[in-house]
Amino acid sequence: MRILYISLGLISLGLGIVGIFLPILPTTPFILLSAFCFSKSSDRLYKKLIENKTFGPMIVQWRQNRSISPSVKKRALFLIILTFLITIIFCTDQLYLQLTLFTIGAVLATCIARLPTESQASPPSDEKTASP
Repeated sequence: MRILYISLGLISLGLGIVGIFLPILPTTPFILLSAFCFSKSSDRLYKKLIENKTFGPMIVQWRQNRSISPSVKKRALFLIILTFLITIIFCTDQLYLQLTLFTIGAVLATCIARLPTESQASPPSDEKTASP
C-alpha cells in the first residue's frame, strides 16, 4: 500500500506542477492530494513537500483551516477564464469544440470558486490539524 500511495503522490505532484503552466489542470487539488498520499506513505517526501516554499504554505493552510487564500483563488479563476476565452475565441471555429471548452472551463471555475477561502473557513478545532 505504501508504494501505491507514493506512486499516486508523485503522479499527483507531477500533474500539479504541470497545472502551474496549463490552467486546465488545477494545481491546488493535485498538490493537496500529493500531501495526503505522502503523509500516509513517506515522512521524507511529506516533509519535503511541506517545506517547499511554493507548495508548503498552501498545504499547511488547507490542513489547518480547510481553505485556500483569496489571492490563490482569484489568480486561478482569472487564469482559467482567460485561457479558456482565448482558446475558444482564437483557436477553434468549430462550435462543438467551443461548447465543450466552455463547459469544461465553467465546471473547473465553479469547482475552484466553491473552495472556501481563508475568511470563509471555520476556525480550526483543537484536534491535530497540522500533522499527518
